[in-house]
Amino acid sequence: MRLTFLGTDSEGGKCPTLYRTDRGTIVVQGYKVTDPEALGDVRDLAANETLVEIPRELLRYADEGP
Repeated sequence: MRLTFLGTDSEGGKCPTLYRTDRGTIVVQGYKVTDPEALGDVRDLAANETLVEIPRELLRYADEGP
């Protein structure tokens, strides 16, 4: 899989960031959700999945991108 940078609102090269893959999907770089209460609200999280939190404003890059 290859990633194409779409955009970030962060400074200094730190997350969160959005990428488009060559498979037609989106990859999100963000803050790992570790709060037990939040994780308790999640349904069907597989062992190979995780949750990340990003600012809503970052989603504007999902349809724009280069």
